[in-house]
Amino acid sequence: MTHTSEPGAIGPDDSIDVAAPAEGASSEPEPAGAAVPPAPVRKRPKPGERRVQILQTLASMLEQPGAERVTTAALAARLDVSEAALYRHFASKAQMFEGLIEFIEHSVFTLINQIHERETAAGSQVSKLLGVLLQFGEKNPGMARVMVGDALVFENERLLARMNQFFERFESQLRQSLRAVAEAAGSVTPTVDASAQASVLTSFAIGRLQRYARSGFKRPPTEHLDAALRMFAA
Repeated sequence: MTHTSEPGAIGPDDSIDVAAPAEGASSEPEPAGAAVPPAPVRKRPKPGERRVQILQTLASMLEQPGAERVTTAALAARLDVSEAALYRHFASKAQMFEGLIEFIEHSVFTLINQIHERETAAGSQVSKLLGVLLQFGEKNPGMARVMVGDALVFENERLLARMNQFFERFESQLRQSLRAVAEAAGSVTPTVDASAQASVLTSFAIGRLQRYARSGFKRPPTEHLDAALRMFAA
């Protein structure tokens, strides 16, 4: 993860550890001038590091095929911290999932903006937009479960609403390119054509991601993608 407030104080898990005397060691004071080894210190994460670590761990737990709902207790146990320590960085579990969604949004739409800037052919834009979305899900299995809503079923409903908005925004990007394709082909109803095609392609992409998540990540969403896109273009 490369993206997506400042974290609060780290809990007892990051406190300084002082080494206890070894069993049988003398309690006599050290002679003057004797070197006393420094107590080992557990390194305190830099600002933001623990927050990112929590999100990375959550995403990793979601990557387990057949994984049930991830609880804050299980997440805290995986991180070897208390649940209270989690809430120093996130006000709620929903906010943790929002952190993952922010990462998805930033990653995908940054790439989409680059495609629009660098690719002038509208037809190529369409295939690359779909490729970016599906490749992201394939490379980030835990995120794919968030994208299709499987990981959000028992969570706050606003999270599902936000993922729906993500796909609406993606569909809008497709529609923009498809309208240019329709106009170039001489369509008398380019807006209608583009809207219908964008809807179908977005549904196709969501279906591919759902199959990937529900197959235990065995069926990659990019499987035979070029052939499938040729069928849509026919």
